[in-house]
Amino acid sequence: MNAQQIDQQTLLKDEKDPLTHTPVHLLSLEAIGKHYGNVIALRDVTMAVDNGRVTCVLGDNGAGKSTLIKIIAGLHQHDEGSFRIGGEERKLSSPREALDAGIATVYQDLAVVPLMPIWRNFFLGSELTSGFGPFKSMDVQKMKDITLKELAEMGIDLRDVEQPIGQLSGGERQCVAIARAVYFGAKVLILDEPTAALGVKQSGVVLRYILQARDRGLGVIFITHNPHHAFPVGDRFLLLKRGKSIGYYDKKDITLDELTAQMAGGAELAELAHELEQLGGHAEALNEVKTEVAEVAHTAHESNTKRH
Repeated sequence: MNAQQIDQQTLLKDEKDPLTHTPVHLLSLEAIGKHYGNVIALRDVTMAVDNGRVTCVLGDNGAGKSTLIKIIAGLHQHDEGSFRIGGEERKLSSPREALDAGIATVYQDLAVVPLMPIWRNFFLGSELTSGFGPFKSMDVQKMKDITLKELAEMGIDLRDVEQPIGQLSGGERQCVAIARAVYFGAKVLILDEPTAALGVKQSGVVLRYILQARDRGLGVIFITHNPHHAFPVGDRFLLLKRGKSIGYYDKKDITLDELTAQMAGGAELAELAHELEQLGGHAEALNEVKTEVAEVAHTAHESNTKRH
């Protein structure tokens, strides 16, 4: 494992540009911790989100991804560490406060009404109106026009926004949710396992729209357990395991094979082999661990080769 981790102290030491005095990061978390009673859900997690960059947060079930989302999205508050938005220390108390700060979350289980038209779902809870007082009514045509325009700008080609959103594929529904977040002013977009329940083709559709959001200047947090989905679109990669960070990398400093091996536990095995070597461990046990390290690396390489 030769991947070089991000120097977290260098990353977060200057929250403002010395020339323009504008915030360097859209948001940053430093040594964040969260516990529920005696259960430690997150410990000492550091990351930053920037304009026009995709930060991928990877980990298996129970790694701490959901807890991290809930802290950033205002559902839970952190117990330790520092959480800054635009350089300002914050402790969000609700999802509404997060939205007001420009943080939008698209969850894996989308909150849509399947039988309602696409445009109604796009503006659900934020309907546009025209007229005054007792003559006020929904401005249906304007909402349809905006929905069509916003979807087109994200590269989503739909001729009819009157069709029920339930008729769209899972990937298309995810993309409508992304376009909605962009329209309503999101600066940071959190995507919670958007490709988890999708096939290869629909996953590819969603990944393209993640890049569209990035290219429009949003800071994207892409939560996933799949390094093959993360690597093509990611700029930074935060790996979580049992609530702790086991790696934080810039794309230029890690390969897909290395990322996959890290996810498979290759780094822990390599560290164990090193410790056994230092302690003068039993030769047979040491060789077994080294063989396992080699197998993890080989499996990662074979997996990546088959996908290309």
